[in-house]
This record gives sequence, C-alpha cells and structure tokens, in this order.
Amino acid sequence: MADRPDILLLFSDQHGRIAGCYGDPVVRTPHIDRLAAEGVTFDAAYCPSPICLPSRMSLLTGRMPHSQSCWTNTDVLSSGIPTYAHALGAAGYDAVLVGRLHSVGPDQTRGFRVRDVGDHSTNWVGGRAHDLGPLHRTNDPWRESLAASGPGGSAYEAHDHDVTDAAIARIREIGARRAKGDRTPFALTVGWLLPHAPYVCSPELYASYAGRVPPPRLSVPEDEHTHHTWWRHDRGIADATEEEVNRARTAYYGLVTALDAMVGRVLEALEAAGLAGNACAIYTSDHGDHIGERGLWWKQSFYEESAGVPLVVRWPGRAAAGERRREVVNLTDLTETLIAIAGAPALPGSEGRSLVPLLVTGGAPWLDETVSEYVNDGIPAWSGGRMVVSRMVRSGQWKLVYHHGHPAQLFDLEADPDELRDLAADPSHAGVLAALTARVLADWDPEDVIRRVERHKAEQAVLAAWARAVDPPEVLRWEMKPEQNWLAANAAPGGEG
Repeated sequence: MADRPDILLLFSDQHGRIAGCYGDPVVRTPHIDRLAAEGVTFDAAYCPSPICLPSRMSLLTGRMPHSQSCWTNTDVLSSGIPTYAHALGAAGYDAVLVGRLHSVGPDQTRGFRVRDVGDHSTNWVGGRAHDLGPLHRTNDPWRESLAASGPGGSAYEAHDHDVTDAAIARIREIGARRAKGDRTPFALTVGWLLPHAPYVCSPELYASYAGRVPPPRLSVPEDEHTHHTWWRHDRGIADATEEEVNRARTAYYGLVTALDAMVGRVLEALEAAGLAGNACAIYTSDHGDHIGERGLWWKQSFYEESAGVPLVVRWPGRAAAGERRREVVNLTDLTETLIAIAGAPALPGSEGRSLVPLLVTGGAPWLDETVSEYVNDGIPAWSGGRMVVSRMVRSGQWKLVYHHGHPAQLFDLEADPDELRDLAADPSHAGVLAALTARVLADWDPEDVIRRVERHKAEQAVLAAWARAVDPPEVLRWEMKPEQNWLAANAAPGGEG
C-alpha cells in the first residue's frame, strides 16, 4: 500500500441530485449509490457557478469566479494561477487528467502531468465549433434541445466511452507500476460530459425508463421572477409540449444511468488493480439541470436543481461510512479537501475550506454558508443579448438570490425546501433580506463585475478575430463526428415520441 492516500476524482457534467442515494425512486445509479453507502454523502453541496467553465475553473483553483475573472464559457483562466493539480504535483503526486476540463486557451493541462482524450469543443475563443449533425443546437439552451430529444445516440456519449476506456487503461498502468514497487501516489481526475444535453440516450436505456419517469413535480411559480419569465420565453421553452418534456426527461434519466455504468467500470478497475483500499474516491458534478422543473431547463439559475450538486466521498479507514452531512458546502471546499488529503502546498487565494473534519465525524465545527455566482456577458446567441449579473448566498436555512437591477429572491429552505415561497417582499423578513444582501455585496461589487466583463468582451473580440484568421491548431481535442449523432425515427420532431 502506498504511504499516502491515492485520489480518484470522478467529475461529471450537468448532473443534479438525480440519484438513488439522493432519494430518487426511479433512476438506477447502483455504482454511485454504493460509493455513498461506503462513504459520506453531502446533502447541501453547491457549485461555484451554475455554468460549466467557471464552475470547473473554480474547482481547479479554489477561487470564486469573480476572484479569477472567469464567469462565462469563453473566459480564459490565467495560467499564472496555480491549481490543485499544481499543488498535488508539487507534493509528489502523479496528477493525471482523463477527459473533460473545459479549459479555454493554450493551457490545456492546468498543472496535470498528462491529459488524455481532451474535450469535444475548441480550445480557442472563436475557434472551430463542433458539429452535432442532426442534433445541432441541442446541447445549448435552444428549443431544439427539447424538440430533438429521446432515443438515439450522441457524440457526447461516444466521447465518454473513450474517456472511460482511457481512465481504465491509466488505472491498470498504475496498478502494474505499483506491483513493481512504485510508491508514487496518484491523483486521477476523470471528466465526463454526461448527463449534459443533448437529451438523447440509447434506445435500450430509453425503453427501460419509458413511462416510468414522472412529469416535473414543480410547476411555473405564480409569482415567477421576471428574469425567469423572460428566459423561458426568450429560449422558446414556455410552450414546451408534454411530449417534448416527457422525452427529454426520460432521456436524461437514461443518460444518468449510462454515466453511472461508466463510474462503475472505473471503480471496478480500481478494485481489480488492488488500488481501492488506499484511494479516496470522490464523485461530483459541475452543476445540475432543471429538467423541466418550474418550466426551466438546463442550468443558469440558483434553484436547487441547478446550483445543487451531488457530492459523495469514500475514503477507507478515514471517512465515515454510510453517513450524510447537512452542512452547506461548495466545490471550492472540495479543492481544499484534495490539498489536505495530499498534504500539498496551500493554494494562494483559495476561498475553500477542507471537508476532512466533516468526513471524519458528524458535528464538526463548520460555518454553514457558501456563495455561488452567475454572470452572462450577453455574447452567446442563446443569451438573448442580455447581460446577467447575479449571486447567491446560502446561509443556514436561508438562501438569497441577488439579481443586479432586478428584485431579489429569498427562501427559507427549512420550511420551504422546494423554494415555492419567495419571502423577499415580506416585511417580516426584511431583517434577513438586509443581512444577506449585505453578505452578498461585502466582497463582491456588481458594478465592478460589469466593468470587468465589458473589458473581457473587448479582449475576446480580438482573440476571436485572431482565431478565425489564423485557425490555430487545437492543443488537445477529441474530434467529434456528425454521424455519431442520431435520433430514432419516432423520436424526431413530428414523430410519435
């Protein structure tokens, strides 16, 4: 056995708390559930941002989006900011990444010694876009995402099969080296795209869930926030049909089970290589997905379905087994946890807190509070041209969502876990509203964020023009093929559903 614990971080994309271990009675996630049964499950874990790139960059560095000027899916994290991979490497760990990272710019390793497979999307601002063929625009917030859903196949899943195979190959290689006496501890991060839209899963999995996935439990609120009303209508999902909703939700459940099977294959390889007993194995995701709840889809909000993430940690001999934690935590806390487990150098500027005390015992001292940020610069075609500057604070039972230029939202998650009653305009909660608003603005200036985002937009315009003119080679990219994307005949728009 190695002298220090090995680390296996299993990191999916757009997976909310849809898993058996989080109480979903329909979905099949036996491998994630087993990890939970053998480890600690966090019930109130949040992402740093409910969108891919900023959440992922924050996990790398432990810094919130505003602290590193990474808010959108085209922002470039400075390569001068060290990541957990740098810190673990400095501590003597072999830090390897297989699969998704969503790093934009020439730095596609971010401190990992080596990276296999890569992303499906371009490395560059303004670079060559991927081609989803008949599933064009289904991966982004467009109506096509619901219209072209159901049984079929996507390049996203094909990518993830390659990621899984490559991760298993790495584990077998580590096991062979360990058998020969190599004591180097490993830190393997495995990044998948699933269950991110397209909402298309294999016909077999789709059939296994058909008629079993219930409709959304939460309807559009009577007092719906003005931003969400605008978003639903601008994105064309306000009039989503029952057939579309059913198809997309059924496919999402199939994608979660497909992902779980990949998680299982990697965990089985870890055991077969004799590495499981000394490895801290972690499963989480970068953000969630509404999948039709409240009339919303995708992410881009601070509702629990979008900002809440699964977080399960199994650490044999150290972490409690089969226990749950209600403490409010963030993926930036996971960053600090990796540092603590490895005994690695501290990351300057990290805003996270190590979860190790919570892993070891329930009731450990903990400040029950975290924040999350969502900023949209209005550039992507799917943004409707509207800039969004918002921030959430979860503090104990309370959640405040600050919408710059629009009314805030305030929820008591203890009395109202479904976030059905917005208390922001209730005079009896004025004190809570004022205190949490002050907390949001204490270290975050929305006007300054707007100025910095506007500067980013000007900088990115030059970078995009350069990429279009020069067509730089991709540093590391998994080549997506249009023919990998298809829909079964009866799932096509206008079909039988």
